[in-house]
Amino acid sequence: MESIVAVLDLDKLRGDAAALEERAADPGLWDDPDNAQKVTSQLSAVQGQIRKVEELGSRIDDVEVLHELAEAEGDADSLAEAESELMSARKDVDELEVRTLLSGEYDPREAMVTIRAEAGGVDASDFAEQLQRMYLRWAERKGYPTEVLDTSYAEEAGIKSTTFAVKVPYAYGTLSVEQGTHRMVRISPFDNQGRRQTSFAGVEVLPVVEQTDHVDIPENEMRIDVFRSSGPGGQSVNTTDSAVRITHLPTGIVVSCQNEKSQIQNRAAAMRVLQARLLARRKEEEQAKMNALKGDTAGSWGNQMRSYVLQPYQMVKDLRTEHEVGNPQAVLDGELDGFLEAGIRWRKQQEKAA
Repeated sequence: MESIVAVLDLDKLRGDAAALEERAADPGLWDDPDNAQKVTSQLSAVQGQIRKVEELGSRIDDVEVLHELAEAEGDADSLAEAESELMSARKDVDELEVRTLLSGEYDPREAMVTIRAEAGGVDASDFAEQLQRMYLRWAERKGYPTEVLDTSYAEEAGIKSTTFAVKVPYAYGTLSVEQGTHRMVRISPFDNQGRRQTSFAGVEVLPVVEQTDHVDIPENEMRIDVFRSSGPGGQSVNTTDSAVRITHLPTGIVVSCQNEKSQIQNRAAAMRVLQARLLARRKEEEQAKMNALKGDTAGSWGNQMRSYVLQPYQMVKDLRTEHEVGNPQAVLDGELDGFLEAGIRWRKQQEKAA
């Protein structure tokens, strides 16, 4: 706990909170709603972190006193209560420690997650939809707001691809360890012979672009097409040309958004996704230059990163960290914290080794 307090620098956090409170009290703050929302969100996150550290420190002090009293009085019930509280506090300290490992340049950002069906036909499309549900359920359990920006539905079942945002600080740092190829093995519900099928889905996680990133895209470098939304929906679907597709001509990157009601909203959302992808490409190019200088020939750690086996046995295993659980349904229902924590610790070890 002492090392966590040192790394987080509580004095600096309190100073940041005071500065954000001053900005939040400015009568003209809401003249710019986007900036106001950003300031209030940052203030809430910093205050929450300070409160969590202070409350956890008090709990540790209390359990120490409770343990000493129980031992002095020989009270077995109180001693058991102290041990139970100690285990609970230890778990919370471990979770807080993981947050201190998120020290990358973009780790504090919100996240933009894209899932694509890969090899495996209709099973892959179904698997991609299960992964989307898994991440959205994880965010829902945490109380994190999300926004689905685009979904392309497959013909028979599931989805071809989807892009959604997780709108909470450190979402990128937390979810970036999920990037790579996910693999599912099961008896296919789409095979009338009941054969076992292996399918794959790719997960891409990007940091949400902020105004300070300066990802300027000239109009003449974009082709913007509008089309009618498709898939399940309400009155706005299949009635007007509200969906937007943006092609970035120099790189060939294509993004689309069809989940908002108006063309203007869809264009703005698609631009956010395009800027995030261009920022990620710039980061990759910078990293490639650094790797060339270091002579780093190591391959990407993200590919083939996790297996979900439903048949002939049940297990979800991360192939990088060796973390595994025997209840795939719980994982697919959003119980991801164990995998996320193991991934973050593993990544930090890789960075130190490099």
